[in-house]
Amino acid sequence: MNGPNLGMLGRREPEIYGTDTLADIEDAVRDEVAGRGWKVVGVQHESEGELIHALQDNYDTIGAIVNPGALMIAGWSLRDAFASYPRPFVEVHISNVWKRESFRHDSVLAPLASGIIVGLGTLGYRLAARALLTLIP
Repeated sequence: MNGPNLGMLGRREPEIYGTDTLADIEDAVRDEVAGRGWKVVGVQHESEGELIHALQDNYDTIGAIVNPGALMIAGWSLRDAFASYPRPFVEVHISNVWKRESFRHDSVLAPLASGIIVGLGTLGYRLAARALLTLIP
């Protein structure tokens, strides 16, 4: 699940976010989980409400990788939706948010996440998938 502006990956500030597109990232996650036979459902929306609907529509999934983008800062409704998500999820940020502006240093989702991966570029999504492979029997 990817939040606002992440649909622009590959074109958006490549010096910060790299050149991989969201489709490239989803393919990489599929490769990571292929051995378990898991289906990957990729979701990206610009609005918090659409992300909440997508999450609620997928409560039956076995886990999630979420990059909330700027919604990590004040996405309280998204946070509340994740509070009732019954499975493990890993929060991912492509850039190292602690090397950036101070307003990016807190995440409302982080206390609910099974883990957080930041600053490793799009590799973070693959690492999150590996984490879910370990967390989910």
